[in-house]
Amino acid sequence: MTIIKSKKLRDSAKGQECTLRIPGICNFNPETVVLAHLPDESHGMSRKSDDISACFSCSSCHDLLDGRGGPQIGKSEKEWYMRRAQTRTLRKWLEMGLITVKGVR
Repeated sequence: MTIIKSKKLRDSAKGQECTLRIPGICNFNPETVVLAHLPDESHGMSRKSDDISACFSCSSCHDLLDGRGGPQIGKSEKEWYMRRAQTRTLRKWLEMGLITVKGVR
């Protein structure tokens, strides 16, 4: 399996809006946004998922995803927020010209 790792994608999160935006959790502070890796088949022992399995996440939403204190949400709800955020992030990368999809105008 090819490892997808990109400094440009990781750096692109700086100053962006959080794409998770979990109600009651999100701090809406772009200064705290990082690229948060989401679980997928490329994830393994001592290895984060590929950089395309990720989203822009504020520190508060990231803490919730990683189970670092605060309120908890159900597994299916958490999965829904992660996949929505991943799609929002992919669309943002398309707008930024960091990724391309053949046939998209």
